[in-house]
Amino acid sequence: MAKATVAFSYGSGLWQSLTSECTLYKLTPMEGIGPFIRRRRDELDLSLRELAKKLECSPAFISDIELGRRHPSDKVLVEIARVLKVKIEELRETDLRPPIEDIKRVAQDDPTFSLAFRTMLDKKISADELLEFVKRKHEEKGGGKK
Repeated sequence: MAKATVAFSYGSGLWQSLTSECTLYKLTPMEGIGPFIRRRRDELDLSLRELAKKLECSPAFISDIELGRRHPSDKVLVEIARVLKVKIEELRETDLRPPIEDIKRVAQDDPTFSLAFRTMLDKKISADELLEFVKRKHEEKGGGKK
């Protein structure tokens, strides 16, 4: 994150600040599961039909996954990872869908999660901050680096 001062000039040649300081954010596009599968399939020189055959499903289903119209089940995801020769964790990292049903279930089972989610939203904790926190906690518990 960088800080910047925005300035402009007007007729008399004087520079004046529009704002004393603003924050610039670097946007990092994330590759979704569909584009990831397509890219990896291309790297392996595997046609859509060949991938579908190896997964014992229809080419239309694979096409829909790659285009983001459908989402694979966990069972299919494991098979896709196997055929594409990637770790299942790497494939899951590209699944950008919010786990709404999981969040609802966890919040209903343990009201403390509801408080935690609300606090996170109220304090405007960014996704990057949350992911960094989880990574640190995982490493503290001996999970090592990913």
